[in-house]
Amino acid sequence: MSQISSERIAQIEAKKHDLSAAMSAGNLPPDDFVRLSKEYAQVEPVAAAAREVRRLRAELEVLTGITADAGAEAELRAMAEAEVAEIRAKLPAAERALALQLLPKDSADERAAMLEVRAGTGGDEAALFAGDLLRMYQRFAETEGWRFELISSNASEAGGTKEAVASISGAGVFARLKFEGGVHRVQRVPATESGGRIHTSAATVAVLPEAEDVDVQIDDKDLRIDVYRSSGPGGQSVNTTDSAVRITHLPSGLVVIQQDEKSQHKNKAKALKVLRTRLFELERERLANERAGARKSMVGSGDRSERIRTYNFPQGRVTDHRINLTLHKLPEILEGPGLKELTGALIAEDEAQRLAGLEDA
Repeated sequence: MSQISSERIAQIEAKKHDLSAAMSAGNLPPDDFVRLSKEYAQVEPVAAAAREVRRLRAELEVLTGITADAGAEAELRAMAEAEVAEIRAKLPAAERALALQLLPKDSADERAAMLEVRAGTGGDEAALFAGDLLRMYQRFAETEGWRFELISSNASEAGGTKEAVASISGAGVFARLKFEGGVHRVQRVPATESGGRIHTSAATVAVLPEAEDVDVQIDDKDLRIDVYRSSGPGGQSVNTTDSAVRITHLPSGLVVIQQDEKSQHKNKAKALKVLRTRLFELERERLANERAGARKSMVGSGDRSERIRTYNFPQGRVTDHRINLTLHKLPEILEGPGLKELTGALIAEDEAQRLAGLEDA
């Protein structure tokens, strides 16, 4: 890892000092104070990491001087040598922590996320698995203190989930969940299988950063809004009013259908929220394609056609194929809390690859 210069560290600490001084100035307009507060919140952890590196380097310089001083007392030199060894052991980790803080951040990392889960190949078993995944993410959100709101859900006749969309909000939601997008495969014996044969089925997961009103401007003339009577599994009527809403965004061809609420107004609001998020993701993908020459992260490709993970029930294991990680903790993972180890490993791999990319640059 290339060493971060003392000048760069001084610049980071100076920026924190300048922001602090600016925030302390009197008669600051509220908008300016909010802007400065956000900048300070971003700089503060970087400055803390920089301060620790500077402190360790300064101590190392002083102690190294003592060990090299032939006139110093033997006991003092021995103590200094012991501390030099201790600091040299700590310094690489501190420098790596600072390098991680300096990595370019995904501007969407702190956003809420729109989670979409859909049954894939495998019929009823795939829908049951999709329902398992939806519950896993809901329970994981609860353990993280996030808010989980089901936007829409289409149940299968066997009690599974054909497709569902949920909004998850809280601190750093998208950063933690963005590597969950892709094809999730399950291997297990279905309850209806009398011969005990293992079946393989799949579900797809998409995780999109939620758009805010300022991100995507939608012109009313670009929308076609149709209302109709809601229907449930098998086509039976859910209610007798025309409350279901289908919104078509004419320029992109995106279609969003929302019928879970009895109120047409609520269904329209939820459909627009989903549409805005999908349009925001299209724009992110367009910008990413423009920067296609940049080095791609293995776990951050976001290819939803890629098989990313296998849940094997007979062996009680979950394997993430992108990082070749297998955990024999299938029940804990599906219950939610165990997912933290998987997401943490994916984030660590992404950071390691990006650090390597900086070294190669």
